[in-house]
Amino acid sequence: MHISVIGSGYVGTTIAACFAELGHDVTAIDIDEEVVATLNDGRAPIDEPGLEDLLETHVGDRLEATTSYDAVPESDVTFLAIGTPSNEDGSIDLTALEAAAEATGEALADKSERHLVVIKSTVTPTSIENVLEPAVKRGADGNDNVEVGMNPEFLREGSAVSDFLSPDKLVYGTNSEWGTERLHAVFEPLLEDHDADVVETDPQTASMIKYANNAFLASKISLVNDLGNVCKEFGLDAYEVMEAIGLDDRISEQFLRSGVGWGGSCFPKDVNAIIAAAREAGYDPALLEATVEVNDQQPERLLELLAEHVDLEGARIAVLGLSFKPQTDDIRNSRAIPTIERLQDRGAEIVAYDPVAIEPMRERFPELEYADSAADALENADGTVVVTDWDEFATLDEEFDTMASPVVVDGRRIIQPRENMTYEGLTW
Repeated sequence: MHISVIGSGYVGTTIAACFAELGHDVTAIDIDEEVVATLNDGRAPIDEPGLEDLLETHVGDRLEATTSYDAVPESDVTFLAIGTPSNEDGSIDLTALEAAAEATGEALADKSERHLVVIKSTVTPTSIENVLEPAVKRGADGNDNVEVGMNPEFLREGSAVSDFLSPDKLVYGTNSEWGTERLHAVFEPLLEDHDADVVETDPQTASMIKYANNAFLASKISLVNDLGNVCKEFGLDAYEVMEAIGLDDRISEQFLRSGVGWGGSCFPKDVNAIIAAAREAGYDPALLEATVEVNDQQPERLLELLAEHVDLEGARIAVLGLSFKPQTDDIRNSRAIPTIERLQDRGAEIVAYDPVAIEPMRERFPELEYADSAADALENADGTVVVTDWDEFATLDEEFDTMASPVVVDGRRIIQPRENMTYEGLTW
């Protein structure tokens, strides 16, 4: 099949490369000429394991990038993968996606064959019927051959390529049997090798499945962190408790690691968006609101523990880990951001280190000192907080001897406590 993908950000670039890997011919469309040039050079505009290898393999063969929508009517199906950033009230900003939806419709206005436009972006159920489908139809000038569907993504940063190629489930949200069959044809090469569950539903339900999925996982993490905080007060090891409850198959062992909280581009945005949408519909989602509240409190608890051992005013504090999770340079909603801000409020001198995310964080906090290594960050530090569980932090040992005061508050249980170290786990 020939697939066109509108938007070459994190999701768009990943699915374009993976569709090419499945054997489809793919045209990636983006208004940013620099991004298009980068893709056509076989380079990834984002840092994601395995992505650049796919681009190097398929660009110039099955995959090409352009700024023109001319490829849309020539393709068999179009995926819209435009970002939907958060507004101040937590709702999603559909401005760019709506414009892309209308432009896609315009490109299809004269097409005589049926064409499926699939929303890949994360959007609320009401926005499909109230904003996006009308935008496509408006652009298509009433062409009834154009149909709108929804196929939510479940890609995790740092493992997006493997998540796409080895999915737990695929969700097809369409309004017709033809639309469902078209999505089956798109993913048939994938399903030949992987026994993923396929959910067939309507576009609005497909959209809600994505939000419910992320809201559930975020809530699970916040519940685990809340229980971990209770364990800390009782002097108990939260990890031992969670390991035991994870043996219950109703709970499972996944997402039971307590720590400094969740961040990234998905969980915060999606939980806030569904809260905002629920409020607009007249419902107050108290549990989801509590999920956010618990998560927001975790960085403060990290610093409260540090302050028990270090007078933060004027202290030199090493912050280890700046990205929101390992294997990515993405700092969006990283727990390091509120940690740094609160350290600054308390008058601390900060030296920060991350294997790959220093430059993005430097744009956010240009005034900070950034170290070339974890060892350099720890040297002469009065204390350190661990925010991201990069593997290299687990190997730190004698480096703590160079600290002025070896106080370690570990938000991810990655550091091995040692003699002559004051060690505090966040929730254990």
